[in-house]
Amino acid sequence: MELPFLNGVEPGPLQSGLIVAIAVVVAVVIAVILHRIGILLVRKLVRNRPYTTNVTRIAFRASQVCVALFAIRMVLTAAPDDTPGLRSLSYLCTVALILALTWFVMKCIKSVSATVIQLNPYDIADNLKARRILTQTRVLTRSAYFLVGLLGLSFVLLTLPGARQFGASLLASAGVAGLVAGIAARPVLGNFIAGLQIAFSQPIRLDDVLIVNGEWGRVEEIRGTFVVVRIWDERRMIVPLQWFIENPFENWTHTSSTILGTVFLWLDFCLPVEKLRAEFERVCKQAPQWDGRVCVLQVTDANDRAMQIRMLVSAQNSGNAFDLRCAIREAMIAFIARDYPQALPRLRSAIDPVEIGATSEQGRGAVDRADEIIDGSPRQA
Repeated sequence: MELPFLNGVEPGPLQSGLIVAIAVVVAVVIAVILHRIGILLVRKLVRNRPYTTNVTRIAFRASQVCVALFAIRMVLTAAPDDTPGLRSLSYLCTVALILALTWFVMKCIKSVSATVIQLNPYDIADNLKARRILTQTRVLTRSAYFLVGLLGLSFVLLTLPGARQFGASLLASAGVAGLVAGIAARPVLGNFIAGLQIAFSQPIRLDDVLIVNGEWGRVEEIRGTFVVVRIWDERRMIVPLQWFIENPFENWTHTSSTILGTVFLWLDFCLPVEKLRAEFERVCKQAPQWDGRVCVLQVTDANDRAMQIRMLVSAQNSGNAFDLRCAIREAMIAFIARDYPQALPRLRSAIDPVEIGATSEQGRGAVDRADEIIDGSPRQA
């Protein structure tokens, strides 16, 4: 490369270094310009394809860095041997290029995940399919991040002469098996495998309603090692992924969000059940939370004091079911208190007539004795 302004510089390492530096700047500028032109062309050609459009948007910066580092690497490969620090610069550029490519692959994975989420919105009424796809996408995305990061670290270590054997062991199955067998890596790998199990078998999904350790909540987020459950009072329960594989729990939305709710009342035997059933059906039909499937009132139990009334209703989801149960409970108690107050729970007492007579005789005798004490003379019968 002949540059007129370098004629005054003596041939040698200094001149080679200046030439390489200028060539690096020119190569980076050309690479960035070509990258931007290429991105614009791709966006214009695939305007209506969400996958490619999201890749060009999300992975733009990472791809730009990769192109620039590749241009620098090409310049350093063709640089003269007497360029100062050529060996160190080449090594640093190689490591940076590996890291940039790892970053680029991760951004491509993220763009695929974002496109799947975009094409399957879950903020709709019937979102079971969308939540299933979204759960698989997020768990598999985090698993792919882990694998890509592991591969990137392995390739970086392969460039180090002293750590080349360790880097190769990470890529080999024996090395991975040794890491799995390690005590420190066992919980991490266990959660990683549990995440893959959850992604494919799907005992839980995003926005599922769960009962975990007696707490009602929704799955807010599924991370690489734990699940965030948003409890009804806005607390957050952090549960390891492996816990859902090893322990039983309730999933109220596993196959459908519809659910049945019950209301129990203990009432007196004198209450006319048919009147109560008619009022119950009227309240159900007027409640906006009722989905019209189930509305049943039955006497399910009785003891020596009262009978148990069970009112069974259905709703579209667990939130509506809770509100519906509360509304029905309030309405039925108000109806009974207004029209049949005698049917409210009460204690029954009964006294034997013989005991009543004996008590009356004892009372009259006590009165007579009191009069004798006051008058000073016995009262004649």
